[in-house]
Amino acid sequence: MQLSSSSAAPAPSAPPQPATPRRLAIFGAGGLGREVLVLVRQLNATAPAWELVGFYDDQPPATDLIHGLRYLGTAADLNATPAPLAVAVAVGSSASRAAVVARLTSPLLHFPALIHPGVSAKSFQHLQIGAGTIITQGCILTTDIRLGRHVLLNLGCTVGHDAVLADFCSLMPHANVGGGARLETGAYLGTNATVLPQVRIGARTVLGAGAVAIGNLPADCTAVGVPARVVKK
Repeated sequence: MQLSSSSAAPAPSAPPQPATPRRLAIFGAGGLGREVLVLVRQLNATAPAWELVGFYDDQPPATDLIHGLRYLGTAADLNATPAPLAVAVAVGSSASRAAVVARLTSPLLHFPALIHPGVSAKSFQHLQIGAGTIITQGCILTTDIRLGRHVLLNLGCTVGHDAVLADFCSLMPHANVGGGARLETGAYLGTNATVLPQVRIGARTVLGAGAVAIGNLPADCTAVGVPARVVKK
């Protein structure tokens, strides 16, 4: 499992927001991209920090103007940026998000963690949050939690004490991860899915909407139902 934070010293609860505006682009011009746009504007409404420059996507949207923000091109165009640029990768699929990040190779690109201003992420919670992670409105994280790089917590998710979510994990709205649970790289939890305490979900495994994992699940499978059972490998 790869996590961005070193075990030698605890990471701060969340990367500090910049003191002055910085340029930020959103990769992904679909529904999640528009939700991330709202998230960034909510952050700016609390403390102006980001200068939104536009959307990028390898599939051009139907219109070049999305809620006041322009579509600017593909991943290749983003890699050609001549100046430092922050990027939020708004792609819901764990595998697709990892593939996008792998294509964004310019050393001028960097990936800040974006955390909704209403989500508690204080130093006394002892959270470790990796680069590029996106935490949206209504999420609850308790204490001693580790989130890897480019983790997505969609609306209203909960993560219990001592849980570990490795790089590129995705939690869809109202998914729940119990205390001490471990999600390996690229695990995906559907809407309202639940992982009980101490349960391990294998890398790239999909836990379907509403499913409840009461025991460990292997890598590279799909599990559904209550209790969750593997239906596809």
